[in-house]
Amino acid sequence: MPTSFKTIRARAEKRKGGAAALKKLLPPPLDNKKLAKLKDDRVLADMAKRVFSAGFVWSVIENKWDGFEAAFLGFEPRKLLHKPDEFWEKLAADKRIVRNPQKIRSVRDNAQFVMDIAAEHGSFGKFLSQWPTDDQIGLLELLAKRGSRLGGNTGQYLIRFLGRDSWIASRDVIFCLRDAGVEIAENPTSKRDRQKIQQQFNAWAKESGLPFVHISRICAMSIGENYDAATLQRVMGGDED
Repeated sequence: MPTSFKTIRARAEKRKGGAAALKKLLPPPLDNKKLAKLKDDRVLADMAKRVFSAGFVWSVIENKWDGFEAAFLGFEPRKLLHKPDEFWEKLAADKRIVRNPQKIRSVRDNAQFVMDIAAEHGSFGKFLSQWPTDDQIGLLELLAKRGSRLGGNTGQYLIRFLGRDSWIASRDVIFCLRDAGVEIAENPTSKRDRQKIQQQFNAWAKESGLPFVHISRICAMSIGENYDAATLQRVMGGDED
């Protein structure tokens, strides 16, 4: 039987200087009502930010983001979908953004994805807020299948940055799960491994009463490199596990 979350939390508290110190390192609980009110242009903007950040230095994307907002017309899905091919071709030479043709095309594809989901559910935010919390892998599979370049870690970071309560299978979280006795690969990309991760997070959530974002963060802080609080905040950026 996998290690109890009580044991993992106690280990994290010891490493971080006690329960109060650990609590200060946890992000505020995420608000499903706020998620439901999320505008579709902000969803598409975050999709683009996560796609362009993948395999790239995140700070570069952040520093250029005003240029991205201008170049992609504020990420209004309807406006973008009405633009001709010439508009998208010119973006490949636009110095305001990172000029990656494949990632640029993903914005157009994801604009259609956002519009399709909004037509089905009222808005993309409402869709996210209504998806069962205990089936994150199902949501990630849908993002990978219907979205463009939203598979793998990109999808995990996307739903976290959008404000959905979620876990992130970071290196330290995987290390924590394997150390706890969950039989998954070091790089758990198979559906079977993803299901095991979901099942364990569901079990720990039931045991602890904590949101996934806290379980994920505590799990990561219970093992691996023991950063001090200041370094941890800088490394995590407040959002990564």
